[in-house]
Amino acid sequence: MTGDASTATATATVDRAVDALRRGDPILVHDAADREGEVDLIYPAGAVTPEAVARMRNDAGGLVCVALADAVAAAFDLPYVQEVIDHPAAADHDLGYDERSSFSLTVNHRDTYTGITDEDRALTITELAAAAADPESVDFAGEFRAPGHVHVLRAAPDLLADREGHTELAVALAGAADLPPAMVVCEMLDDETGGALSPAAARTYADREGLVYVEGSAVVERLG
Repeated sequence: MTGDASTATATATVDRAVDALRRGDPILVHDAADREGEVDLIYPAGAVTPEAVARMRNDAGGLVCVALADAVAAAFDLPYVQEVIDHPAAADHDLGYDERSSFSLTVNHRDTYTGITDEDRALTITELAAAAADPESVDFAGEFRAPGHVHVLRAAPDLLADREGHTELAVALAGAADLPPAMVVCEMLDDETGGALSPAAARTYADREGLVYVEGSAVVERLG
């Protein structure tokens, strides 16, 4: 395949991923072999149901996180958690694949009970999406409590120009799909090896389930 044909194919795949997200369907995104080297199952937060949470638990197996745009996180006064933990463990956040983590607070919606059930997590996630759609009108502390069972991630201010993690890839795709900047990301793990699911195995899963698989590099090229 020539370079131009390869680029056209990658562009078309990103466009298919955007269309899928616009419909509320999940997609699979591989960040990069020289980064985390992981494939995440990604949903628009507003489309998450209890069944979707169950799918992430059973088919993906990683942490169920909600990636928020930097401006939304700032409106809710959500910090990078590394910057506010007063503990020696947070003093040297040594990562082999990046300069910092995107993790912010963990939250539950105040209408949940324990917060961990599929129903509770789906409620927290969809309410985060609703809040992200109009952050200036939301009393975040009045609607959510911390700590909770949904991990919030804060995207870099300039998204893919600053960082090319799943957090930024997902929020950039939300923007392309005209969705609220709140996206659920969950790492796909391999039951046999205990490690990250390989891109080849993730592609097989995507084909079997009728989902779009896209490389992070294609998203960066198309939307960065």
